[in-house]
Amino acid sequence: MKKGIIFDMDGTLWDSSENVAKSWDAVVQKEKKGLRRITTKDIQNVMGLTMTEIAKTLFPMLPEPEAIALTDRCCVEENAYLTRHGGVLYPNLEDTLKILAKQYPLYIVSNCQKGYVEAFLEYYQFGKYFEDFECFGNNNREKAYNIDLVVRRNHLERAVYVGDIQGDYNSSKKAGVEFIHAAYGFGKIAENVSAIQTFSMLPQKVQETLG
Repeated sequence: MKKGIIFDMDGTLWDSSENVAKSWDAVVQKEKKGLRRITTKDIQNVMGLTMTEIAKTLFPMLPEPEAIALTDRCCVEENAYLTRHGGVLYPNLEDTLKILAKQYPLYIVSNCQKGYVEAFLEYYQFGKYFEDFECFGNNNREKAYNIDLVVRRNHLERAVYVGDIQGDYNSSKKAGVEFIHAAYGFGKIAENVSAIQTFSMLPQKVQETLG
């Protein structure tokens, strides 16, 4: 039986919010000076949303097409900035990935824009740990659809999704996979779910979940 682990990114593998905020604020101040400043807290509050939802949340003062266009330009700069500067990895992340990758194939599914996962993998040279990934920016599809897509594309018979916010849990349930809450991340889960307080706890929790 083929079993796999699928990861969310923000609040699960890393916290890129400070550098994302810097890159977005640079674009907004250059193109729309005086519109608003983009802070780390702003970015943390929208982590996990699709890019369309983020545009509506951060730029409600703009017509929706203009807000989406600005968000797209911010995302281009964000990808370039993260490729150069990275983000903040959660403690013991690579050591734990090494352990997990020996036992299970690893994947990423995120609501991010196209190029964001690639920036993460390129900066840290983590491509060797992950067999596949999918994101909203590639197909404009919701996270549940992309979790299921990765499961089907890689012929997984059982899978667990590791994420930090309620939307991650909801998507995993809709996709029919198990869920582990990264409780150190950005969000809480309303239901009583399996959880880890540090990333290094994951191998044991996955073993309990998938066997």
